[in-house]
Amino acid sequence: MATPAGKTDAKAGHTFRKFKDGDHEWRSLQEQIFSGDETDKCPTYVHKTPPCQASCPSGEDIRGWLNIVRGIEKPPKDVKWQEYAFRRSTDANPFPSMMGRVCPAPCQTGCNRNSVEDFVGINAVEQFIGDHALEQNYTFPAGPDTGKKVAIIGGGPAGLAAAYQLRRKGHGVTLFDDHDELGGMAKYGVPGYRLPRKQLDGEINRIVNMGVQVKLKTRIGVDVALKDIENQFDAVLMAIGCKAGRGLPIPGADATNCISGVAFLEAFNQGRLKSVAGRVVVVGGGDTSIDVVSVARRLGYIKELAESERPEYVVLGQTAHDVAVTAKKEGAEVILISRQPVEKMNAAKHEIDDAQREGVAIRGSMQPVKVILDEKTGRAKALRVVELDFSSGKPVEKPGTEMDLEADLIVSAIGQAGNFEGLDGFDNGKGLINADKFYQVPGKQGFFVCGDIIRPHLLTTVIGQGSIAADSIDHYLKHEEMSKRPKVDVHHFNLLDKLRETNLTPKEFKPGGPDDERPIDRGLRGTALEGKAVGGFAIHNYEDRGAAEVVQSSELFLGHFPHLERLKRTEIGPDAEQVLGHFAERMVGLDEKQTVEEAKRCMSCGLCFECDNCVIYCPQTAVKRTPKAESTMGRYVYTDYDLCIGCHICADVCPTGYIKMGMGDH
Repeated sequence: MATPAGKTDAKAGHTFRKFKDGDHEWRSLQEQIFSGDETDKCPTYVHKTPPCQASCPSGEDIRGWLNIVRGIEKPPKDVKWQEYAFRRSTDANPFPSMMGRVCPAPCQTGCNRNSVEDFVGINAVEQFIGDHALEQNYTFPAGPDTGKKVAIIGGGPAGLAAAYQLRRKGHGVTLFDDHDELGGMAKYGVPGYRLPRKQLDGEINRIVNMGVQVKLKTRIGVDVALKDIENQFDAVLMAIGCKAGRGLPIPGADATNCISGVAFLEAFNQGRLKSVAGRVVVVGGGDTSIDVVSVARRLGYIKELAESERPEYVVLGQTAHDVAVTAKKEGAEVILISRQPVEKMNAAKHEIDDAQREGVAIRGSMQPVKVILDEKTGRAKALRVVELDFSSGKPVEKPGTEMDLEADLIVSAIGQAGNFEGLDGFDNGKGLINADKFYQVPGKQGFFVCGDIIRPHLLTTVIGQGSIAADSIDHYLKHEEMSKRPKVDVHHFNLLDKLRETNLTPKEFKPGGPDDERPIDRGLRGTALEGKAVGGFAIHNYEDRGAAEVVQSSELFLGHFPHLERLKRTEIGPDAEQVLGHFAERMVGLDEKQTVEEAKRCMSCGLCFECDNCVIYCPQTAVKRTPKAESTMGRYVYTDYDLCIGCHICADVCPTGYIKMGMGDH
């Protein structure tokens, strides 16, 4: 059962009052002189981007699909809200089920609801949307065929996201991947208890079923010459990821039992690695290192293990574990060390907490300096570390704090690089590929790049890059100039699209024609037509700043929102005694009713959510509801400027910051 919604204590500094004591007094003579200007201002409706969306690297219209789930924005006739929310969500990101589970959710960190009590559970709602879509077998349509063909090298989240967007535009896509299955780091880097393969494969297959051609076990540059790909396709997208882990840059790190975190996780996710060693030391601090230590605790170790079955040999593909023997496993001693203090590690806090609960010892402010080798075998037997002091702002080794951590297996999870075998000329010298702002490869016409191979980052980041790269490829194939990306580069709510969807499309404006009543629409003030569109062609006093501005909590009327506890998903988190062999999914999603209730906590920052405050509190009855037949999302109210006196009460009580006092003399 999820935690029930209920009232909670107000945050310090949060108030239900709009103004502070003394706000009724003029603060300067200058303000008195210019105060008359306030009465000449009337409300205008300004759409801005909410911080959740601005914080989302894949640019999802989060506010949009939350408003659909909560019932504010209505779907078209004969479309259920669940599907409508799914379509809105996947306009930017085709993996809602996956991202609802594993995204570290920078959107939730940016959520303005944090100024009231706690963020909206965006991930939880997204998981429901994604899982429901899989249960209902929702599909993605492809666009009309353009006759153009694009090769995508790499079938991970970045390559798949690009394939999805390119097929929507009608371009032919062939995906090349050197693994047995598609999925990249999502499949071979994220453990199944965090990301169940049923949901992951379902979302991958939905993209493939759009008509994507797939060539598995095919390495470009080795099995197929890159020149042949260049000749056969109109554009090439490099999405090869970073599958080569970086080793520790210290003496002795070339020992056989010093391996990379990427290789460790791939061996586990392929089903080859079934046990580890008795004492495992992991160096890192990011999400990969957390996955390594969590997997190591679940796998455990076998005391009497044949030399050939040591985990490092399995990871390197030189041998395999005997399934029968692995039944005798015991819990491994696992420690994670990070150069950063624990509270500043890059990994998500809840993942760090889970690992500690599962029995992982985590030590921050520790620097590895040397791998201690066994003189007889040459294998690593310990990792020498030294404590770091950050008091000066920079890490400084503390004299006399060196210690040796005994280890049977040392795993480096400090960074990744690409594998450029057969891809000469793409390595920028740092194991990555350079890209311009449109994700073109500089100096290589027709070549584009996205994903971790530009810079390893979040799954949601590479998905967003795949979307932008697909857009750039589309312009390239059409011989169009690359369009400038907006300052707030996300999938925005578009009022004109909404009007078209609801059969309220404004008619074409002809300058100098009979409908040209500039500069002021005198003949329509206070009429029903004003609520829909001025003269039928211009949206009534609406300004879209979504591509340029993000609405902050200081612009909202926070006092409108009651304090409600977040509905949390149930986490089945094992403790240190239960973790061995525990591979069940850790996250139990919200049901439909809980999902709707949690979505209702969204404050719809920067866009009207039809609360009626402006209508109720206007002392002149100047703010009116748009007639139902002419109303839609973003067009719920209008202002009769013949009645408006510029008192700005409507703007004061607008919870979302959608109303601004922006009109001039009237």
